[in-house]
Amino acid sequence: MILLATLICILASLILTPVVKKAALRLGAVDQPDHRKVHKQTMPRLGGLAIYVSFIIGLFLVVPHHSTIIWILAGSLIIIVTGMIDDIKELSSKYKLIGQVAAACLVIIGGLDIDFINLPFGGQLAFGFWSFPITLLWLVGMTNAINLIDGLDGLAAGVSTIALVTISFMAFLQGDPFVFAMAIICIASTLGFLFYNFYPAKIFMGDTGALFLGYIIAVLSLLGYKNVTFISFIIPIIILGVPISDTIFAIIRRIIHKKPITSPDKAHLHHCLLNMGFSHRQAVLTIYSIAVMFSVAAILFSITTLWGSIMIIALVLISIELFAEVLGLAGAEYRPLISLMRRWQLTNDRVK
Repeated sequence: MILLATLICILASLILTPVVKKAALRLGAVDQPDHRKVHKQTMPRLGGLAIYVSFIIGLFLVVPHHSTIIWILAGSLIIIVTGMIDDIKELSSKYKLIGQVAAACLVIIGGLDIDFINLPFGGQLAFGFWSFPITLLWLVGMTNAINLIDGLDGLAAGVSTIALVTISFMAFLQGDPFVFAMAIICIASTLGFLFYNFYPAKIFMGDTGALFLGYIIAVLSLLGYKNVTFISFIIPIIILGVPISDTIFAIIRRIIHKKPITSPDKAHLHHCLLNMGFSHRQAVLTIYSIAVMFSVAAILFSITTLWGSIMIIALVLISIELFAEVLGLAGAEYRPLISLMRRWQLTNDRVK
C-alpha cells in the first residue's frame, strides 16, 4: 500500500503544480526580482500548496492511527494558511511568527514535547517546565530554517527531501511505521513538485512550501527521537545540519554587523557559493552533497559507540566551522579557527 500511495502522491503533485501555478499568477502570488534575489524574472510562488494537498491525499491512504495526528494536521493547516497569506499579501515577520508559534503550540498540546533525555554516562535530565519552551523553540526554529535556505531553484525542496529520506530510513530501522509513512508520502509529494522547481524553475514553493516542509521535518524528527538518549537526541540536529548551520551563521553574521536577526541579506550558503563562481546548478548540487554527508554522519552516529559518536560530532563541528570561515558565512573578518591554526603553524615554525 505504501508503494501505491507513493506513486499517487508523486502523480498528484505533478498534476497539481501546474494548476497551482496558474492560480498563483491570477492571485498575484508572484516573486519579483530584486538586488537580494537570484532570479531575474517574475516567478509564481505558492507551489507548496501542491506539496501539501498531495501530502494530505497520501496521509489518508496509508498513515496509521496515531495519538497526535489530529494535532499535527491542525498545526499544518495553520502553517499552510500563514504561508499562503504571505505568498499573496506578504505578511510581516511578526505575523508569520505568530502563525508558526500557534501551529507549534497545537502540536505540543497534542502530546509532542521533549520531556527528558537519558544522559550518556548514566542518569536522566528531566526538562520539567522547560519542556514546553524547548520544544517550541525546536519547532519554530526548524520551520524557519528551511525557509532561510530557500534561495535557489530546487534547493529547499532537495535538502528537505534528503532530510526526509534519512528520517524515513531511521524510522524503518527503529520499526516506527507512523514516522516512516509520513516521511515517505512527504518525500513523494515534494519530488513531484521538484520536477517543476529544479533549475531552471517554473514555479517557487514560496513560504507555503518552505514553512510546511520545515514544520513537518521538525515534527517527524521529534516524533522519532523524543524521550530517548542524549546521543539519539543529537541525530535530528545532524540530519538537518545544512539549514541549522546556515541559520546559526546568519544569526552570528547579523550580530557581528549589528543588524536585526530577522533582517534579510545576501550572504547565505548559496549566495557564498555563487560569489565563488559556482553556477546556479553547481551551487544547488554542492549543497545537496553537503546535506547527504550530514545524513551519512547521522546514520553512522546512531550505530557507533559512545566515544565514536563523540568523535563524529567533533569532526562535524570542526568541518562546519572551517567551511563557514572559508566561505565567509559569518563575514569575511570572522575566522577564529583559521587564525588559531595560523598562529599554531607560526609557533611551530619558530620552534624549528
